[in-house]
Amino acid sequence: MAASRHLAVVIAVSAFALLCATLVNAAAATALAPRQSEARDAYDRALSNFRSILGERRRQIDAKEPLPDLPGQALYLARVSVMSTYKDLTDALPSKIGRPNKFEIPPAYFDADNEPLLDEYRKLFDVMERPPAYAQASPTPFKDVVDLAIAIARAKGLDAKDAEAAGRISLGMFFAETNGNQNVGNGRSNSYKGSYQTGPSEDRNGRKRWAAIKEKIAAEDPQIIARDAKEEVRAAGIDQRYNHWTAVRNGLMNAHADLFVQIPAIAKMLPDPVDQMKVFELIQIVPAPTRAALRSGNFLQTRVSDPTIMKYLRNNSVFAFGQADRARTSATFREIMDAMWLFNVKFERALAEFDVVKARGRP
Repeated sequence: MAASRHLAVVIAVSAFALLCATLVNAAAATALAPRQSEARDAYDRALSNFRSILGERRRQIDAKEPLPDLPGQALYLARVSVMSTYKDLTDALPSKIGRPNKFEIPPAYFDADNEPLLDEYRKLFDVMERPPAYAQASPTPFKDVVDLAIAIARAKGLDAKDAEAAGRISLGMFFAETNGNQNVGNGRSNSYKGSYQTGPSEDRNGRKRWAAIKEKIAAEDPQIIARDAKEEVRAAGIDQRYNHWTAVRNGLMNAHADLFVQIPAIAKMLPDPVDQMKVFELIQIVPAPTRAALRSGNFLQTRVSDPTIMKYLRNNSVFAFGQADRARTSATFREIMDAMWLFNVKFERALAEFDVVKARGRP
């Protein structure tokens, strides 16, 4: 009898525990449902808004109507909102994570069914950022970037191997800034233009620094100086940001040339060529903290916590998508570089083009 009573008690306790667990799980499911519903509604609104803005810009362009100031900004923010709300949705409902997409965006951030919308987004920016009629294109835009970077790096004292890395990295910057398109405008800025997306003061600064290093380059590579002389004559009287050669030359000298001397150390620390490109892209986005981190001796673990710097990162598609990422108040440089996944496809294209340039060599 005692054993039977004990068994009955055990069964009763187990049943009560199971009931409690069921009630807790039911309560949790009930609490989660509103979050899922809110995430779904927010995504649907963002997607509808993105479609609406895409349609409006297409209509304005086709009708040859005047575009608003910074016509790409609303498009950009709408795209960010779609990706952000989709990430929130997949956080709430992981089953919504779908198949890979051709843009190599992590599926948790983008529904592959919407690929046509991003195709249209890119087409609209291509129209809005067309070079002015007077822009001076180069028949060899990728080679120009590589040749200039290698010449500058050699003048800075790098050996052939590290100078080649400078050329490869610089081509990555060209793709990061313009998708590999020369002389473009900027649908989101009235200040930054041209093949390296520099502002007027940055372009002037780069031009001055080039003048100071020309003699060293002439001694190392007279072909570069001969080409440069021709482009200077050609670009006389125009904004040098709209001559591809001078735009790249001045952009490299302004932001990157001084950092070329650190390429051996950067390559040792980060053997992945894409990671190397990310370091130099961060010089474009957040130059001061990136340089400070490189000086620290512990680059990857250096932490950024300044709200303004985090804002600049988000404005360049780093920690920009979803509530969890946007809630970050700090990040190490390793975390920042890992979050630069939207740049990966651009850098991979740059690597492929660099191999083509290298295989062809000089005429």
